[in-house]
Amino acid sequence: MSNATSTESNTTIWTGMVPVDDTALAVTDTGGAGQAIVYLNGAYADRSHWKRVIAELGDGYRHITFDERARGKSKQSADYSFEACLRDIDAVLAARGVAGPIVLVGWSYGGVLSWHWADRNPDRVLGVVTVDAFPYGLTGEEGAERIRKLFHKMRFLLPLVRPFGMAARMSAAEHAECNIELNEIGAASAPVLERATRPVRFVLATGDSLGSEHDEMEEGRKVLEPILAHNPNVTISAKVASNHSKILRKDSPAVAAAIRDTVRHESR
Repeated sequence: MSNATSTESNTTIWTGMVPVDDTALAVTDTGGAGQAIVYLNGAYADRSHWKRVIAELGDGYRHITFDERARGKSKQSADYSFEACLRDIDAVLAARGVAGPIVLVGWSYGGVLSWHWADRNPDRVLGVVTVDAFPYGLTGEEGAERIRKLFHKMRFLLPLVRPFGMAARMSAAEHAECNIELNEIGAASAPVLERATRPVRFVLATGDSLGSEHDEMEEGRKVLEPILAHNPNVTISAKVASNHSKILRKDSPAVAAAIRDTVRHESR
């Protein structure tokens, strides 16, 4: 099922469902001949969080957003793994006929996804913009138990925040397991950034996020320092005052500027 609407600039915006594995993903593609930008959401977020960034950039780009499995308007699945999310990027690009190099823009979970997809597909990536993700995480049994306890406490809140694009149609336990896997993969991702051959620009927030404590997020951001020193392809575009949860809402101009710089620099 799909729906197409025309804009004043004669660009056709496509919205529809893209089947993959046992599910289907809700996708929006603004179309047009501009540079294709693919936006990867936070762990339980939907594509609505990118509205301000897309508005800042305007219609000179081809903006592709989608809801991950069980998020937003996408269908549920038996597989919510990180590998499944990587396959979903492939499915969306294939369904929309995107052949040229893309710019990947990922926030939080989506940032980690972007590093790994670019690592596997360097010839298909013009550049990566990472919004407050870094190679750090809670690991081991102690970390996993802390995450499970957090989501168990939030189990009654999750359905209430779901309509606002802040939770998935998953149980609290499924939310927790996705987060545990992300923390393990994120903490082990420094080598992926160390060997990055495409530009990776970071827009970093300040302070903590939901569930973090004792300046953990700021300590995590420091993990980037040796990577920045070793790999000139990895740079910090901006450090902004807003926190992890509010960065796309309050600092969309900084994210848009990093995307513009990536396209401008790599298209020369």
